[in-house]
Amino acid sequence: MFLPLLTTTAATTVSSTSASLESTVDSSTPVIIQPATKQLNALQRWWNNIDWDQVFGVVIQKGLTLILLSVLFLFLWKLTDFLVEKSYRSFLKRKNINETRAHTIYTLMGNIAHYTLGFFFIYGLLSTIGVPVGSLLAGAGIVGLAIGLGAQGFMNDIITGFFIIMEQQVDVGDYVILQNIAIEGTVISVGIRTLELRSLDGTLHFIPNRNITTISNKSRADMQVVVDIRILPTEDLETMRVLIEEVNARLTAENTDKITTPPTVFGVVDLGHGNFVMRSTFYAVNGTQAGLKEEFLAASLEALTKAGFTIPTTVLPPQA
Repeated sequence: MFLPLLTTTAATTVSSTSASLESTVDSSTPVIIQPATKQLNALQRWWNNIDWDQVFGVVIQKGLTLILLSVLFLFLWKLTDFLVEKSYRSFLKRKNINETRAHTIYTLMGNIAHYTLGFFFIYGLLSTIGVPVGSLLAGAGIVGLAIGLGAQGFMNDIITGFFIIMEQQVDVGDYVILQNIAIEGTVISVGIRTLELRSLDGTLHFIPNRNITTISNKSRADMQVVVDIRILPTEDLETMRVLIEEVNARLTAENTDKITTPPTVFGVVDLGHGNFVMRSTFYAVNGTQAGLKEEFLAASLEALTKAGFTIPTTVLPPQA
């Protein structure tokens, strides 16, 4: 009697649960499907509204413009290289042209031309594809101003170096003195940013161009050679002069390719504190002055010593 009643109750419970689940699924399904359906419909409408003829027309137009722009700038690039190379070759044919300076100028002009063409090519490229170049340039101008203030010294180096090269103030191998910083030596390299000097003791100096204000170049003309021979003023000065003149004439004949102006015996010079010298002066080809001075001094000392003259070797006390 109780078993049929339990069976009926269980069946009724299962039926009510199934009905409840079906009603729940039926009520939540539209909430999930409707937004997805709306998005899909919006995407379909956007896709169907695209004017594919216009899109392909714009792509073809932009593509042809970019191709023509690239061909034009490639032609200009090659033309610039040709003109710079031709100018470089013509410049090398001149007399007394330093090849290092010519190569430096050639590299500098080529870089300037390439950077200029590259800037305009990028500008044209961005403008063609529709990038707002004006806004970018405005922002880049502010950034460039900040960078420029920080790199002011670097720009000064480049500008100063450019004028040093263009005005041919120094050449590789010249002996120069930088007056404002008291450095002298032989020029090893003339760069757009630095000048390299090697001192007589072998020290290599790298000087930023902005620190160079006055350059004294001792290699552009004949150099004066001063030969001082210490003497005693109480001995025969005239005989000393004759002996030194004979030595000067003999050595001049042996060094005609180095001496540009024959030696002249200046006479007796008072150096102070009781020190007197017999001085000779002449001009020689740049770079030979040191060797000639040593040669003339040694020969004069030998001639005076053989003649019996006294060569002071110590500083004499001041005369009363």
